[in-house]
Amino acid sequence: MSEAEVKEVRSLTGVVISDKMDKTVVVKIERKVKHALYGKYIRRSTKFHVHDENNDAKEGDTVMFKECRPYSKSKHWKMLKVV
Repeated sequence: MSEAEVKEVRSLTGVVISDKMDKTVVVKIERKVKHALYGKYIRRSTKFHVHDENNDAKEGDTVMFKECRPYSKSKHWKMLKVV
């Protein structure tokens, strides 16, 4: 694989909404989308299961995470740092 074929890894930032699982946190990302007909901006959110090896993140923390290999059925993101 040459340097031109290297896949660019996505990294996102969101807020931890649950840290009850072992080595896993649930992170919520909110975005604003314009309504097609009325033009009003609506908040939409997405939840991600993120691998947290050292259980560093707590509920309410803002974290940065990136795409990685699948750790389980729903977990294929790895935490980079607590912002």
